[in-house]
Parts: sequence; C-alpha cells; structure tokens
Amino acid sequence: MKIGLVGFPGSGKTTVFNALTGLSAGTGFGAARGKTNLGTVKVPDERVVALANLFHPKKTTFAEITFSDVAAAGGAHGQSLDDQTLAAMREVDALCQVVRGFADAAGAPPSPLTEARNLEDEMNLADLIIVEKRLERLQREKSKSAEVPLMETLKSALEAGTPLRRVELSADQWAMLAGFRFLTAKPLLLVLNVAESDAAAPPPEGFVALAGQVEMDIAQMPAEEQQEFVASLGLAEPAIGRFIHAAYKLLDLISFLTAGEDECRAWPIRRGLTAPKAAAKIHSDIERGFIRAEVVRWEDLVHYGSEAKCREAGKLRSEGKEYVVQDGDVINFRFNV
Repeated sequence: MKIGLVGFPGSGKTTVFNALTGLSAGTGFGAARGKTNLGTVKVPDERVVALANLFHPKKTTFAEITFSDVAAAGGAHGQSLDDQTLAAMREVDALCQVVRGFADAAGAPPSPLTEARNLEDEMNLADLIIVEKRLERLQREKSKSAEVPLMETLKSALEAGTPLRRVELSADQWAMLAGFRFLTAKPLLLVLNVAESDAAAPPPEGFVALAGQVEMDIAQMPAEEQQEFVASLGLAEPAIGRFIHAAYKLLDLISFLTAGEDECRAWPIRRGLTAPKAAAKIHSDIERGFIRAEVVRWEDLVHYGSEAKCREAGKLRSEGKEYVVQDGDVINFRFNV
C-alpha cells in the first residue's frame, strides 16, 4: 500500500512524513523542491508476532505502508499542483493531506477546513480537465460506447464540486476508469498537524490530529524511550500507530494470515474479498487453480498450538470459492498447479 502525503507549503508535510517513517528528510521551504521522499514502515501486528512465536519460522513478514512525501514545485496561475506533483499523486493508492493546525510564522491562525477544501478544488479541476479532454475525443470519434455517458456523469459531478470518490458507480464503471487514475477517486485522509500543546486535543470531525514536530522527535528515539514521551503528551501510542488505524479504516482494509515453519505473514486486502481473490494476493496461480481454503482463526491456532489440534477441536474448516475472508483468518490455500 502506497500513501501519498500532500499539502500546501507551511503545513509541515515533510515533518509529518518524518514522524511516520522515522526518517530525517529535509524540512522547510525549498528543502526538497521538486523531490519526492519515500519511506516504508512495517504495520505492527500482534497476530503475526503470536504466530511467529508458535511456529518459529525462517521468515516473519509484516504488512507494509510506503509513504510518498510529494513535493510541490508550484503550479501556474496560483495553483500549488504542477504537472510533476499531479503525476506523483496519481501513482499512489491513497492520498493524505497534511493541514496546518498551528499559527504560521506571521501569526495567522489555522483554517483547516478551508485549506482542505482548497486542495480538493485543485484536484477536482485536474480531474475535470482530463474528463473534458476525453469527452472531446469521444465526440470527435462519434463514439457510441458506454464511456460517453459515464464521462458526462463525471463531468457533472466535478463541475458541482463533488469528488469522484463520492459518485455512485458500478464495479464495471470503476473498472473502465482505472487507467485514468483520477485524483478525487482516491481515498483521502486528512491529518491536522498541530502544536505540541494541542497533541491530545480532539480534532475537527474528519481529521486525524498529530503534533508533527514532537512526533518526529519521538520517531527518532530508541523504541524503549518512545512510550514514555508519548504518554507525556496524553496519547496512547506514537503517530504511526494512530495513522495506521485511520488508514486501514479509510481504505476498508483487513489482513488475513499465513503461517508455517517457512514464513508467518500478514496479507492486507480490501474487506469483502472472496477466498480466490484473496489468494491472488499471494499468487495469481493460486486463484486460477483454487480448490478450497482451509481456514482457522488466529486465536484458535495460537490456543490449540497446531492445525491438527484445531481440526480435532472443530476449529479448522474447509471453505469454497464463495467464502468471504475475515480479518484474522489464517488460511492454507489448496489449488491445482
């Protein structure tokens, strides 16, 4: 999963990037103009740890999030999203806008809702330009395809200021749009970057709050010292933990697990996937040759100590192609090569 951090100059976007990744990318105006910072973090998962303690595998693999700190070089006509920035934003699975929640250098108070709306307007405009160009081409070609009314629907929504993620479309229609990589179709998480004194204060509805500067310092401390500083802020866990919970909820992600002596691993998928579609996350051959899924809850596997004992206790079951995978399922896929 790749999440792009975006935001207007002065929002503290790169500081938040450092807080989430534990890296030390340069901050401040011009520090990384035109440059995109990348950082990957492992998603903490007690279930993977418990299974690894049981199986003592050769390899333990956690889910990962790659953060892309998208640097804006300044767009034309007062816009902050130039072509380079837009291209970088289209490469990610989800967007996270960092919004200023502290007074700026001149003492101006923050305006989180206005700032969020302004960036959304720019993304709407970028998508609208693509839709209008596509419609022009389809009309020149006198196309009779279903894409024409679909693009007209998108055009109407964007002109009304409605992001595409809020437009109700069928699965087939979304599939038709996959290649366009529309910005407003991507999930969007809003992070309010606040002063240290407001770290534990409840944020406005729709925002996740974190104190970027102090969280950046915490992220670069030894792990054994982090919890003490986090507690001193009145928080339960570092920024990355709170962010991951919000991101998984936003993207409607769950994780199924595989376990054995070779590897214990978490596999993040969208909620609602059937067993064959989940199997494709491991390898497309497993989906094509799918026979059945042998499923046990991770808690039961840890409690009973082996798949054999889970089977004896009636906790391991065989599921077919229609089974919808649940968060925390440990699955062994049976398939034809």
